[in-house]
Amino acid sequence: MSHFFQSVTSIFSGGDQLPWCSRDVIAGCEKEVTEAANDSSDEAKNESIMRLSWALVHSRQSDDVQRGIAMLEASVDNTSSPLKRREKQYLIAVGYYRSGDFARSRQLLEQCLEIAPDWRQALSLKKAIEDRITKDGVIGIGITAAAVALIAGGIAAALIRKK
Repeated sequence: MSHFFQSVTSIFSGGDQLPWCSRDVIAGCEKEVTEAANDSSDEAKNESIMRLSWALVHSRQSDDVQRGIAMLEASVDNTSSPLKRREKQYLIAVGYYRSGDFARSRQLLEQCLEIAPDWRQALSLKKAIEDRITKDGVIGIGITAAAVALIAGGIAAALIRKK
C-alpha cells in the first residue's frame, strides 16, 4: 500500500533528480564572471561563464533559466571541442526541460548521445523527460475521462428529470 502512495506522490512531485540552484550561488557566479572579465585568461573567463550558465539553467526562476539557455546557445556554435559542445547541449537541454519544452530538450539530448551514447547524465534526463511526457499524458487522459463522465452524468440527470 505504501508503494502505491509513493508512486502517486511521485506523479505529482516532478520526479527528476536534477539539482536546483539558489540565487546566492547565481550571484556568486555573476561576480566571478565580472572579475574574470577584468583580469583572467580566456580559459578562466570561459570556465566562469560555464559555471554561471550551469547555475542559471538549474535555477527555480524561469527568467534565470531563459538567460542561461540564451548564453549557452550563443556560445555553442563557437565550440570546437566535441566534449565541450556536448556539455553545452546538455545544459541547454536541462534549461528546456526546466522550461517545459520536453521535445526540444529530448532533441538536444539525442545529439549529446550521438557524441557519447553511454553518458549517464543525458540518459537519466532523457528518461525523466519520457516519464514526464507519459505522466502528462496519463493526467490528460484522466482529466478528459472526468470531463466526459461529468457531461454524461449531466445528460443522464437531464433525461431523468424529463421523464
